[in-house]
Amino acid sequence: MTNDVIGTSRALNYEEPLLWEYAPAESGGVDFAPLANTSNRTGIAARKNIGLPQLKEPQVLRHFVRLSTKNFSIDHGFFPLGSCTMKHNPRLNEKTARLAGFTGIHPLQPQSTVQGALELMFELQSWLAELTGLRGVCLTPAAGAHGELAGLMTIRRTHELNGQGHRKVILCPDSAHGTNPATAAMCGYEIRVISTKETGCVTVENFKAALGDGKDVAAMMVTNPNTCGLFETEIKQCAKLLHAAGGYFYCDGANFNALVGNVRPADFGVDVMHINLHKTFSTPHGGGGPGSGPICVVENLMPYLPMPCVVKDQNQYKLETLEDRPTSFGRLKGFQGQFGMFVRALTYMLSHGQDGLKQVSSDAVLNANYILASLKNDFHIPFPDRTCMHECLLTDKIQKEHGVTTLDIAKTLIEYGIHPMTVYFPLVVQGSMLIEPTETEGRETIDRFIAVMKTIASDVREGKTDQCHENPISTPRRRLDEVRAARQPILKATL
Repeated sequence: MTNDVIGTSRALNYEEPLLWEYAPAESGGVDFAPLANTSNRTGIAARKNIGLPQLKEPQVLRHFVRLSTKNFSIDHGFFPLGSCTMKHNPRLNEKTARLAGFTGIHPLQPQSTVQGALELMFELQSWLAELTGLRGVCLTPAAGAHGELAGLMTIRRTHELNGQGHRKVILCPDSAHGTNPATAAMCGYEIRVISTKETGCVTVENFKAALGDGKDVAAMMVTNPNTCGLFETEIKQCAKLLHAAGGYFYCDGANFNALVGNVRPADFGVDVMHINLHKTFSTPHGGGGPGSGPICVVENLMPYLPMPCVVKDQNQYKLETLEDRPTSFGRLKGFQGQFGMFVRALTYMLSHGQDGLKQVSSDAVLNANYILASLKNDFHIPFPDRTCMHECLLTDKIQKEHGVTTLDIAKTLIEYGIHPMTVYFPLVVQGSMLIEPTETEGRETIDRFIAVMKTIASDVREGKTDQCHENPISTPRRRLDEVRAARQPILKATL
């Protein structure tokens, strides 16, 4: 046999080609040879060869199973991705989401036949209202950025119907998630930047400079805790100034996992906030979804929320219509949102209870500070005088003096079987490494991560840097020239 036939697969390490690179099977399972001496008697056009690879079912099944073994997921190992809250999803959530009464319903059914599903949605709205202190809740948005869009459209509708349509400016910190200014631009707003480079936070002084007289300001968009992993200690004063000028405070809820059960955003001045159910309340996350990004608003913004919200009318639950609330800006998407995510999120809330959710955020903050305290002598800490929240921020400043960068550190983590942290974000901190361990990781996992990071720092100090530049070496693919790969992709096969 030649090596071309034997291939390079060894043990459980498969070298898997594309489906189109397989040799066609003698009898494939997709297209069939035309039958001799027959005619088409269906009255419709004859089926044509659709061009899929001619393979047998076992070949296709094994192909995708082998590819799945190359994926890294939260079920595979530690995933300390900053600002993304990649945490364990309890399987109880999956069990309840698969109950026949939930999986067997359709959004076009008469509402009288899905009262249980509507009651679940109503209960979830109530939990989110209680946890945020914001009484109006709409579950419709399909993900975090979609929730941002819903929140800003609610604010825009409020201003328009109250004679304030001239307000066209959104205040946004320079450390914000990229979706914040993008969403504001999609809504037709101009973005005015609040500088945070000195402290990592929004200060009253810098906020006043961005606010000006406030007559053209519609809202500010701030994440709290912010993308530097810090709590915005002056945000309540900033919110008062914003409200006095006639603007609204939109809080990006991506980092609510650090606050849930401990702090209500309404108490520091928030008017509108989206919640990433798939982050804070442990629903499947990544790979294109499904996500879920409900929005919560203060009482005076409730008339302008998107449609529909679930309301209770005597003993019946129903979905609102525009006849019920004509001031709404209308529907944001088809149907009522990602129902499976609602089931999972409410299961998570009920299984933890109020005290359990408080412990969730407390443990997330504890784990992040444990990492920060353990690595403070090995890596540069950009804000050393601050306690972090649920994620900690390091940089490559010390290692860069020896020619090792954040990218080298991230690639070396892969060699040790750990998914890298978020790198080079937030952009206001050079060479940043944003680490979020979440509350679901145990001491042994976090200790191993710390040990690996200390080993990397030690190797760099001792001049053992060549390996850092070469890692990873044990993965199915070695390190790529990522810029060149993005600009000059090589496509092996096409349809």
